[in-house]
Amino acid sequence: MNAFAVIDPTTGESGPSYPTATDAQLADAVARTAAAYAGWSARSVGERAAVVRRVAALHVERAEALAEIIHREMGKPVGDAVGEVRFSAAIYRYYADHAEQLLADRPITLLRGGGSAFIRPSSVGVILGIMPWNYPSYQVARFAGPNLVAGNTVLLKPAPQCPESALAMAAVFEEAGAGAAYTNVFADVDQIEPIIADPRVRGVSLTGSERAGAAVAQLAGKHLKKVVLELGGSDPFIVMSTDDMDSLVDLAVAGRLENTGQACNAAKRFVVVDGLFDEFSSRLLTAMVGASSGAPLSSQRAAEVLDDQVQRAVAGGAELASAGERHGAFFPPGVLTGVTPDNPVYREELFGPVAQVYRVKDEAEAIAVANDTPYGLGSYVFTTDPAQALRLADALDTGMVFINGVGAEGAELPFGGTKRSGFGRELGSLGIEEFLNKKLIRVVG
Repeated sequence: MNAFAVIDPTTGESGPSYPTATDAQLADAVARTAAAYAGWSARSVGERAAVVRRVAALHVERAEALAEIIHREMGKPVGDAVGEVRFSAAIYRYYADHAEQLLADRPITLLRGGGSAFIRPSSVGVILGIMPWNYPSYQVARFAGPNLVAGNTVLLKPAPQCPESALAMAAVFEEAGAGAAYTNVFADVDQIEPIIADPRVRGVSLTGSERAGAAVAQLAGKHLKKVVLELGGSDPFIVMSTDDMDSLVDLAVAGRLENTGQACNAAKRFVVVDGLFDEFSSRLLTAMVGASSGAPLSSQRAAEVLDDQVQRAVAGGAELASAGERHGAFFPPGVLTGVTPDNPVYREELFGPVAQVYRVKDEAEAIAVANDTPYGLGSYVFTTDPAQALRLADALDTGMVFINGVGAEGAELPFGGTKRSGFGRELGSLGIEEFLNKKLIRVVG
């Protein structure tokens, strides 16, 4: 069965397809990745970091070629895809450059008794990574970079619509010297449980939908494996005050239209204090309706799902301002107002270029509306009052808060959420902690 296939969302044309791995091929992939663990984990931290640093360099060298593949597979404009690949390179460099520090022994001050004690971080084994389609390069970097530096080996299952990105990156890791420490496998959904059940596989990391996350978490729990989940988000963009409405609206549009609106941590719900609501919502509407990246959503199916959500929102009493109608995978930017708590989409994630705008009377109501969602990934706060900014940051039930800015992510900044947005962290110092054995070594006397 050729479940891994390229369908260009810009044209709808089918490209190359690749067969799903047979059970025998899958067993061989797990065996090879597990066999590679002994040698890979025995290498010094510096040796592993050198391989990952070479991975970064090859991403830079091949940025255009990797970006062209991403464009064909999921419609991302080539310029944006180049940016994604370069950010991926920065992530690999971060872990290569900081590996010694992140994996160093951690002394413990003893309360009684003689001798010494310390924590020695060490690898655990094979980690399965289940990747999404919206960032075919970046998501892999977040998973593979820290785990390989730490000494784990990785088995990577790519998204079905991104097989050529997966193959291109596997070639990068091979050339860099990772060998079977990085193994790509075209596994289907039914083959995931045998992988997780295998005692040589010590953990699983998934970025994807709530449904996929719940299924994988259930399997991981059944087989007593640690799991990291990065799922959906419906991030609030809270506007309390501003001294530059032009810049604020520009940031709002940028925050919503990142990756054609297909980012888990994109600004999706604009929560605006009453005194600024009319001007902000009017200007946001004009800017959104006038915005067009010329890019499709990742697939016609993705556009159909968003179209259904928007239609249900309108049927439930919301008003839509839009740049036009859907054509294939192309979905026009739009703004929904009047979405009430009883609207069918009030607590859903809209994964595409459609914003929701809410009027609130004060800070307390802004917090209440922002937190009234099953999700808790990121959030954005805009205010000229530093004290208010920190009050809001403390009150928001999210894994991340960005104050007076969007697009401020970095390789050194932990990424992750709360509630139905998942658990665990990627990137930064916390990202390498998820699949480590923090081994206590106590020397007595």
